[in-house]
Amino acid sequence: MKTVLVTGAYGFIGRNLVASLERREDVEVLKIDSKNTLEDLEQYSLKADFIYHLAGINRPVDDGEFMSGNFGYTEHLINILEKNNKSTPILISSSIQADLDNLYGKSKLAAEEVISAYGDKVGAKTFIYRLPNVFGKWSRPNYNSVVATWCYNISRDIPIQVNNPEAQLNLVYIDDVVESFIDAMDNIALNYTENRYQISRVFEVKLKDLEASLISFKKSRNTLVISDLKSDFERFLYSTYLSYLPEDKFGYDLEMKHDNRGWLAEFIKTEHSGQVFISRTKPGITRGNHWHHTKVEKFLVIEGEAVVKFRQIEGNEVLEYPVNGTSLKVIDIPPGYTHSIVNTGTTDVLTLFWANELFNPDKPDTYFLEV
Repeated sequence: MKTVLVTGAYGFIGRNLVASLERREDVEVLKIDSKNTLEDLEQYSLKADFIYHLAGINRPVDDGEFMSGNFGYTEHLINILEKNNKSTPILISSSIQADLDNLYGKSKLAAEEVISAYGDKVGAKTFIYRLPNVFGKWSRPNYNSVVATWCYNISRDIPIQVNNPEAQLNLVYIDDVVESFIDAMDNIALNYTENRYQISRVFEVKLKDLEASLISFKKSRNTLVISDLKSDFERFLYSTYLSYLPEDKFGYDLEMKHDNRGWLAEFIKTEHSGQVFISRTKPGITRGNHWHHTKVEKFLVIEGEAVVKFRQIEGNEVLEYPVNGTSLKVIDIPPGYTHSIVNTGTTDVLTLFWANELFNPDKPDTYFLEV
């Protein structure tokens, strides 16, 4: 069992790191945040086999807190270790602003130097990460992350401010950060360049593109069109956006088109991968009796009993596929076959449908013909 201390354990990176560490049976996690005392810090740091030093200040009430919160707290931690002849490995999350001539950057650089000197003096392993902008779940909006702020605002219809749409951000995703941090503890090979440890994957995005993606996520509840999410960045950004939804807005209604057969509702649409819809069909009712030149579909009955029927439009033979909700079977609908689905049971039939293209009322590619 390895005992791990995490300072700043309830901050953005700390919470995500702790959530992953606590899933491991070989790790005991000790957590320090602003509510703990210096005595707590000393007690926990002397128990630790590895230290993640994530605590810091970046939005102080007074500028003097930069140096006391970033450099001073780090120096105190190192003094505890040296006084007790400890050589505990330590990882510190610093910032790319350590290269800049501002109070925050100077305080982060000073903290880095304390860590480096400790490693040289006692022979301890030290890991200094200069992180660019980090995004993901649990980052505080209106604090230090444009992604968090924009996700929060857009999900609540609060206006955002874009001063320079062409400005480019370098972003790293929280899961990549946590994975690299844990690899450091586990002695797994890391990305080490320019005398610092780096997160291997960095995403470059312009502010205008970030804004466009987030707005498309917002609109998707009305249009039902989900972004393709074909890149890792888009997938990670969409997950991040959803993490900022108000807790009373997790659900949204679909339009249900009712008629004498039951109802039908569109669920998800994509620009390049078609759409998904669902229907409820009453006993004895038939849906379909049409064919397509190019459009193809998949049918999946998830409740009730039905028969899917086919006939090649130039032929007479009728093919029948019994389906039911207790033994799931997907039925492919090829082009050139008129087809229908008939509820043959005594209860309603629920069916999931997928079509390989979005429905276009001006060019529906749907032609009525009895099976």
